[in-house]
Amino acid sequence: MTNHNNLPARVLVVDDMATNRELIKLLLNGNEYVITEAVDGVDAVDKIKNHDLDVVLLDILMPRLDGFGVLKQICGDPDYHFLPFILVTGLSAPDDISRGLELGATDHVTKPFNSIELKARIKSAVEHKRLTDRLDDTESVLFSLARMVEARDENTGDHCDRLSHIAVMFGEELGLNYEELEALRRGGVLHDIGKLGIPDDILLKKGKLTESEWLIMKHHTTIGASLCAPLRTMRMTVDIIACHHERWNGTGYPNGLKGEKIPRLARVFQIVDVYDALSSERPYKPAFPPDKVRQILEEETEKGFWDAQLVAKFLDILENRPEKLLRPTEEKDRSAQIMDQILKSGVLDWYRSEDLT
Repeated sequence: MTNHNNLPARVLVVDDMATNRELIKLLLNGNEYVITEAVDGVDAVDKIKNHDLDVVLLDILMPRLDGFGVLKQICGDPDYHFLPFILVTGLSAPDDISRGLELGATDHVTKPFNSIELKARIKSAVEHKRLTDRLDDTESVLFSLARMVEARDENTGDHCDRLSHIAVMFGEELGLNYEELEALRRGGVLHDIGKLGIPDDILLKKGKLTESEWLIMKHHTTIGASLCAPLRTMRMTVDIIACHHERWNGTGYPNGLKGEKIPRLARVFQIVDVYDALSSERPYKPAFPPDKVRQILEEETEKGFWDAQLVAKFLDILENRPEKLLRPTEEKDRSAQIMDQILKSGVLDWYRSEDLT
């Protein structure tokens, strides 16, 4: 595996003054850096979109498009969410620096700058960027594996993306914080990733599972949790993967957890999971209308399956704000494209031929 920490840092220097760019290039001379230059904000946006960068040193006062304009255009794009921007500017007013940070800059250095300080800030930014890149790569692999699970079962449609959308919406209604909402988003895609370890003849069986087959199926929760547990950023998501089949009255699996011993995020997620199963068409049932969904959720809650307080809050959304449960069209289109790419890639056929289960 390549050690990315030994690769030179790819730095974009954005300044309309050639002397300033030359000064920074002189300070960053050596094998540790690969320097790209941009003469103004418009040029910077083009270079950012066409180069693989580790950090951007960004001046603020420039013609055509200033540094604030660059941040507005780039930092709102998810493709550049982890790209660090260091403001290198003669502006020292706190309001200017504050505005830059609010727009997405990660650090700042005031001209005239100390060369040791500038290098230290660049090094810190690059190390953080490469760490988040590695984490992002790992998460992408897990997400791709989870999509393969979804593609194996042609009956679930875009179940995972619906769950992600509804779970985050429900979490927002409950006032959950950013980390908890991210866990719900990831949980929507990853909750059944452990089904990679379940043979097709069990996972896709049309009839009722035998007792021994059901025991194997139940293992998908622990398999999925073990796949994701090594990642610190997945800590909350692992609770969802491991516990989304537990029940409030202790009759669920894999550990028969009861009541508040079930992690709260798992309790939130399982309500969304049940709602989607009820409201979506499946080979064995039609999509139930809202009244029928409400009835079943209430009946199952009375039996002790789900957290009654959370169900009441979810049913309030279903009754009074049902539009929140609908995914935007652009999200559906993006999900369809991802699934189409997986099916066309042939990776699913390879997976089945290798009998990795």
